[in-house]
Parts: sequence; structure tokens; C-alpha cells
Amino acid sequence: MQPSAPVDIMALGYVYKVPTPEWQLVVSQSEHAAQLRAVAHPEPEIFDPAVDFPHLVADATLLRTFTTDAVPSVFQLVGYTDAATQADDPLKASVTARVRESWASRSDGSDPLAVEAVFPEAVLRQVVGGPRVMKAQLLRLMEVSEQPNVSLRIVPEARPAMGCPFIWLTFPHRQHDDVVYLETFLRCEYVEEAAKIEQVAHRFAALRDQALADGESMELIAEAASTL
Repeated sequence: MQPSAPVDIMALGYVYKVPTPEWQLVVSQSEHAAQLRAVAHPEPEIFDPAVDFPHLVADATLLRTFTTDAVPSVFQLVGYTDAATQADDPLKASVTARVRESWASRSDGSDPLAVEAVFPEAVLRQVVGGPRVMKAQLLRLMEVSEQPNVSLRIVPEARPAMGCPFIWLTFPHRQHDDVVYLETFLRCEYVEEAAKIEQVAHRFAALRDQALADGESMELIAEAASTL
């Protein structure tokens, strides 16, 4: 049996012409009962991987990422993120900012987060936020590529069936199994099953094999920047 909502009690009071003091008393009792039920049986919090994900990044030692239509979130400048996501998806913009800040806070410390990134050349050719913002973003990629814990590789041509974007995290001392984070415009989710992680590992290795070496990738980024 479902408890009666206060608004339903009010409606019934009007329909059956119950004296006002009487239906007000019942409404008050119903509201009090609802408060007691809320305390005794609180609604479970809904787990949101997108909100949780930056915390995992803060604990990881290695982040491998493949993107299809944007610069990897860890390396995005604020202007690039704003132009790419803010209007359509403010939550994604917020998550990207937190991931970027998490990596930046560790990039020069004693416990850096290593990053291996692969993405197609088309990402370099999309002028996100205008030429000035995009050129700054490409120069930023060249800057971070000089760090010993960063690898950037570009797939020089569009390849069929490259797959969906993902971020694959590895943690220190096996304190946490590897996690893959998937994000679409419909939902975000974690993949943690060992067999699926193995599939991701094979896919990432294949993508790196398709890509240019780090030095050649930097030459391609520099060439794209010079055209802006």
C-alpha cells in the first residue's frame, strides 16, 4: 500500500467537502509521516562516474587515452574546453577542468601522472574557439610533449573502425584494478572486467602502432600550428 501524498489528501478534502480544519490535520499528519520515512529510509545516492572520475585520475599513476574529435582532456586549455563543451554540456566542461587540474598539479611533482595519448590528425585541423585559441592549444601540446612522462602520438589519416574514445587508468602497487572510462553524450560508465580491460589494451596498442612516433607527431602539430 502506498502512502497518500499531501496534495491528494487536499484534493479529496475539496471533493468530499471535508471541513478545512479536519483535512488540514490529515495533511499535517501525512507530511510528518513522510519526514519520518525519509529519515528511516533515505533515498540512495545515484552514483555518477563523470563526477567520480577526477578522483580516480588523482590516484592513478598512468593515464592512457584515445580521443576521436578533441584534444585529450588532460591537456586542454581553458579556452579550448569552453569552446568545445561549455554551451552544450556544462558537466563535461566541469569534469574536464578537474581532470586537467589534477594532472597539472602533479606534472612537476615527485609523483607525476604519466600520460600516453593517441588521437587522429583531424583533431589538429579543427579550429576550436577560433585560430588564436586553437594555435595556443597546439603550442600547449608541443610544450607538454617535452615532459618525460608524456607521450603524444597522432594517427596521420582517418582510419575506419578506429573505435570510440576512452581513458584507461592504472594505479600504483595494484591498490586498485585498472579502470576504463567511457563517455558518450548519453551516459558515462566505468569498465573494470579483466577481459574487457584486455580488449582495451589490445586496441590501444594497435592505435599506437597506427600512429606516428612522438617526434613525427610533434612535427605534424607544429605544421598545423603554423597554418593558423
